[in-house]
Amino acid sequence: MSKTAIILGATGLTGGILLKNLIADKTYTKIKIFSRNPIDIQSDKIEEYIIDLFQLNKFEENFAADVLFCCIGTTAAKTKDKESYKTIDYGIPLSAAKMAKKKDIKTFVVISSMGANASSSVFYNRTKGEMERDVLGQNIKNTFILRPSLIGGNRDEVRVGERIGKGIMSLLNPLFLGSLKKYKMISPEKIATCMQKLADSKSHQSIFSSDEIVDIANSRK
Repeated sequence: MSKTAIILGATGLTGGILLKNLIADKTYTKIKIFSRNPIDIQSDKIEEYIIDLFQLNKFEENFAADVLFCCIGTTAAKTKDKESYKTIDYGIPLSAAKMAKKKDIKTFVVISSMGANASSSVFYNRTKGEMERDVLGQNIKNTFILRPSLIGGNRDEVRVGERIGKGIMSLLNPLFLGSLKKYKMISPEKIATCMQKLADSKSHQSIFSSDEIVDIANSRK
């Protein structure tokens, strides 16, 4: 059975890896990219839409697929204004989920963050938690939320604080054992692979911690 996927955030680190994975996956015959900027990957499978992601509803007629992958996200360092930050990390995923529900897309896979909690006093964690709550509230048949820890890998943009954090985490990673495994730095490749596998799974679980993401990515199925 051939499938069509939508990716939001394909120009990002994890989204770009996911795109390459889906291009190589014979199950997917069409991959729709909705993005602010063009991608630098060529494939006959790709159908690209350069749009304002805050206005997804204007592209409803093109928003048809079997699965929607949402890899959208920013950082507090990159987007210092809290209102702008929430518009991206809360607004875009929720808007996508509403569109998926309206267009009867059965599977929605979204990247959140470790520590997400709608009741948190920390703005970042609360925003992610509110996003999760309201995305789940759309009652899409298969909704999978990934909560990765600090994501490794090299980005095109320079984030000095993040680079320092990654250096520290790489030293601490061997110490995170047992129940602390979810705090280990995670590679974007593991996240992308997990997203791909969840979209093809029959899992009924909604939220996955960072260590669970790695376990799924490493599984044979």
